[in-house]
Amino acid sequence: MLNPTMSPIEKVWHYVLRITSGLTLLFLIMPVLVIIPLSFNEGSFLVYPLTGFSFRWYQDLFSAPEWIRSLQNSMIVAPAATVLAMVLGTLASIGLTRGEFRGKGIIMFLLISPMVVPVVIVGVASYLFFAPLGMDNSYTTLILEHAALGVPFVIITVTATLQGYNHNLTRAAANLGASPITTFFRITLPLIAPGVISGALFAFATSFDEVVVTLFLAGPEQATLPRQMFSGIRENLSPTIAAAATLLIGFSILLLLTLEWLRGRSERLRTS
Repeated sequence: MLNPTMSPIEKVWHYVLRITSGLTLLFLIMPVLVIIPLSFNEGSFLVYPLTGFSFRWYQDLFSAPEWIRSLQNSMIVAPAATVLAMVLGTLASIGLTRGEFRGKGIIMFLLISPMVVPVVIVGVASYLFFAPLGMDNSYTTLILEHAALGVPFVIITVTATLQGYNHNLTRAAANLGASPITTFFRITLPLIAPGVISGALFAFATSFDEVVVTLFLAGPEQATLPRQMFSGIRENLSPTIAAAATLLIGFSILLLLTLEWLRGRSERLRTS
């Protein structure tokens, strides 16, 4: 609602700002809105107008061997990398926030560097490191690298959560005879759980969507869904790619809703 004291110029600027913001948002979301109807197109080409409505490309997505294998690989690599990143990132965050010590800033920089270093450099460096060891084209290497890419997100979200953590609770538990492990699982972890879960979701999304490092380290048997989509775009452009993209869009929306719920829960815990 407009403020009655606004001048005509301010009112014009008010509407111009909102129209411009709406058009910018529409421009950014238009590619998403365009790809979804194409996944239901009966024709074999990604073109408008649609020739009919069909689920044939979703059937192809869940029946073609190469797509099934890539989806299975993604569901193997992403959860494993998420668990590893969540554990390592949470422990690193607790260690970095509990005290001041020499080299703390350098350690933090090294831990979050996978987030700021171009991913193609990470891919090349990973290949040059693991290939001489004979560890390329393996699930283990892929999981380790995806976990390394997800750790910075866990560190950032957990560290932000720990900023509002009351350390007197930990001291009180220690005075009552609780061991450090008991204190962590009974007091610390439940309070920082929203940050841990948020970081884990970001790590999962990063791993599930990663393609560059996978191109360097994964063989045909370890091809993930994004790599299969990349290969399909390069070799045989099929509406099956639109079906896979639509599923990823739905997954992203679900992820954002979950993160928003966790943010609200974290705010309620902090105020209470």
